[in-house]
Amino acid sequence: MSDLIRKDEVESAVEARRELGAEYEDSVLDSFVEKVERRLEERLKAVPRKAGPPALAVPLGSLGLAIPLLGIAGGTAGLSGVIAVCLAVVLVNVAYALRR
Repeated sequence: MSDLIRKDEVESAVEARRELGAEYEDSVLDSFVEKVERRLEERLKAVPRKAGPPALAVPLGSLGLAIPLLGIAGGTAGLSGVIAVCLAVVLVNVAYALRR
């Protein structure tokens, strides 16, 4: 895979900034960043997407397990147990969402 930005492109952006001065620094940097973003988007479009398991499996499973756990936690530990189970369910689902 080729480089995202070639060394000579970085050097030319730095040289343009030197020649144009500080008043054009934002324009030079914006142009360079746009080029990088464009190339990143092109690469992301070229990456094949994997077909994975349904996205609802883990959330529904965690909620299914949460029902009996909430009953046990509520009967033994009270409100603090219920809060702990709810936090655990939220953390599991957030971790799963971030991993995907």
